[in-house]
Amino acid sequence: MGRAYEVRKASIQKTGAARGKIYSMYAKEIYQAAKNGGTSLEANSALKRLVERAKKEQVPQDIIKRAIDKVNSGVDETYTKNTYEMFGPAGSTLIIECLTDNVNRTVSDLRAVVNKCHVKLGNVGSVSYNYDNLCVVSFKGLSLEDTLNVLIENDIDVKDIEEDEEIVVYGDPQDLFKIKEAITSALPNVIFDMDEITMLPKEKVELTGEDLDIFNKLLGMLDEVEDVSNVYHNVANV
Repeated sequence: MGRAYEVRKASIQKTGAARGKIYSMYAKEIYQAAKNGGTSLEANSALKRLVERAKKEQVPQDIIKRAIDKVNSGVDETYTKNTYEMFGPAGSTLIIECLTDNVNRTVSDLRAVVNKCHVKLGNVGSVSYNYDNLCVVSFKGLSLEDTLNVLIENDIDVKDIEEDEEIVVYGDPQDLFKIKEAITSALPNVIFDMDEITMLPKEKVELTGEDLDIFNKLLGMLDEVEDVSNVYHNVANV
C-alpha cells in the first residue's frame, strides 16, 4: 500500500467528532494567510490553497468568509505555527503541529498530555530526522508516462511517483504549486484528490497491548488540545 494511503488515512481521522475543531483551525489558518498575503485568492496562492482545502473538508462558506472579512475589517490577531516532537511508548514517535495565539497555553496543554500518558517531549530535531517532509499530489486523467513528461517539461524534480488507481506525485514542499500548475496545464479540468504538505515516517513500528492502549489515549488527548492542528506518527497499526 502506497505512502499516499497514510496521508489519506490521516485526513479521514480528522473528521467526525472533531468537526468543530476543524472549522476553528481553518478559520485561524485562513485569517493568518489572508493577513500575511492579502485577501485576494488569485494574488495569494497560500490563501487560495487553504480555501480549496477547507471546501473539500466541507467547512461552511460563512466560516471562510468571516475569516477573510476579519482582515478586511482591520481585526488584528496573530497566530504562530510551532512544531513539537514527542516520544511515545515502544519506539513510537510523533510530530505535533500547533497553530496558536498563546504559546504558553499550548506548551502547558501539551505537558499535561505528556504527564498523563507518561511519554516524553523531545528536543527540536530529535524525532523529525526520521520523517520526510513532502508534498503529495494525487489525481486521475494522465498516465504515468505523460505525468513524467509534463514534470520534466516544467523542470520539476520530484521525489517519487506512484501509480495505482490514480497518479500520486511526491515532491519538495515548496514545489506543491509548481506541480499542480504543471499538471493543470496538461489536464485543465483536473480534480486533485490530495494536495497536502505532510510528514511521512521513514520507518514504522507496530504496537500491541498496553503500549497500543497508551498510544491511542495519547492521540485522543492530543486531538482535544485546542491548538493542535496536525499530528504525524510512525505507528503502522493505528
